[in-house]
Amino acid sequence: MMGRRSRRRDDGAAAVEFALVVPLLLILVFGMITYGYLLSFRQGMSQGASEGARAGAVWAAAYQTTQDSARIAAAKTQVDNALSSYGVSCSSGATCNVTIAACGTAKCVTVQVTYPYGSDPLTPAFPFVPLPDTLSYTATARVS
Repeated sequence: MMGRRSRRRDDGAAAVEFALVVPLLLILVFGMITYGYLLSFRQGMSQGASEGARAGAVWAAAYQTTQDSARIAAAKTQVDNALSSYGVSCSSGATCNVTIAACGTAKCVTVQVTYPYGSDPLTPAFPFVPLPDTLSYTATARVS
């Protein structure tokens, strides 16, 4: 009889412990998923800016033109290609600034990609998981 009474007092203990631990585990799991997506998107921005700068730098050699507008269009196209898997482009979501300026004795193409990450619908705000408001990456390539 004594064994049954002590067991009845422990009947809800596991449910209470589960209810206390689950919120912490969910915050950890969703925090890891959120940061994983953030790092993946940041890598995509980095790749896009680098590819855009490279495309703008080699455009004249490939197509025998020295027009800066063609270099800028080529750079933005490469940024759009890199970010397309995230549903982002220079015309929708991201801000892409391409500048061509002298650097030393040559010209350099600089691509800056900025994205307002705080308003991204794919990463909802979870408590205790701080996210940056904006992400930005800049790449420069020397014109060949």
